[in-house]
Formats: sequence, structure tokens, C-alpha cells
Amino acid sequence: MQKATFAAGCFWGVEAAFQKIKGVRDTKVGYTGGKTKNPTYEKVCSNQTGHAEVIQITYDPQEVNYEQLLEIFWEIHDPTQLNRQGPDIGTQYRSAIFYHNEEQKNIAEESRNKQQQKYDEKITTEISPIKEFYLAEEYHQKYFEKNQSNQQI
Repeated sequence: MQKATFAAGCFWGVEAAFQKIKGVRDTKVGYTGGKTKNPTYEKVCSNQTGHAEVIQITYDPQEVNYEQLLEIFWEIHDPTQLNRQGPDIGTQYRSAIFYHNEEQKNIAEESRNKQQQKYDEKITTEISPIKEFYLAEEYHQKYFEKNQSNQQI
């Protein structure tokens, strides 16, 4: 099993998109990319921690590869919006790829360069090494599964 970590706006919708993918074994939502240790949702939303809302995916590379996960990542959000996705505004909603090794870094950079050809605006997606991943509060995990009536992504 391998891990991939992406930020593409509110983590509820991002998680829902990846849960449907064959080969994705588990998803967890959380925070990374900032300076505050053990952040809470409220602190992350204060825009003072530097963390992004992220999804960490555990996947089977025999069934789905990193390139395929990146294709989904690019499709489910607008990577040209700086520190926002739709109505969600703040650095916690930025577009980012947090790589787990040099191979993922190289694949992510190549993928971003290929995607840039599709946009007139500059892609703002950050590509950074994963540091500490902080698990979000339980009520955020698999949010749409738990809240069937709130299925807007």
C-alpha cells in the first residue's frame, strides 16, 4: 500500500470523490502544510496555522497508480484559484500536492506542467513534501457517508 495526500478545497468533497475509486483502500481527512502542532478545525479555519484541509489516501498501486490519482485531483477542483475553491476562501482551501517521496514529487511536477497547458491562468497548486499529518476530528471523517442528506460536493 502507498499513500497520497492532496488539498483541493473543503476536504469533505475531496474525500467523497476519492472514496469511489477502485484501488483506494482508505481515506482520512486532516491538516498539513502549516506550523501549528495538533491543530483543530477551528484553529485551521482561523487562517493562522498555515495548514491546508487535506485528504490522505491509502491506495493499492496494483489497482490504481499515482498518476491516475493525480488525474482525479486535477478534475475535481480549479487549480488556478489561489487560496480558495468556489465559495470556500482561505489558505486552508488552497490547492496542494504533498508528496511522500521523490518519485511522487517528480510525477506531480510533470503532471502539473501537463495540466498547465489546459489553462490560460497560472496553476497555483503547491507541491511540497508531506510533513506531519494531523487527523481531523472524527465528525469530519467520511462526512458525506455519515450525513446522507448533505451530499453537495
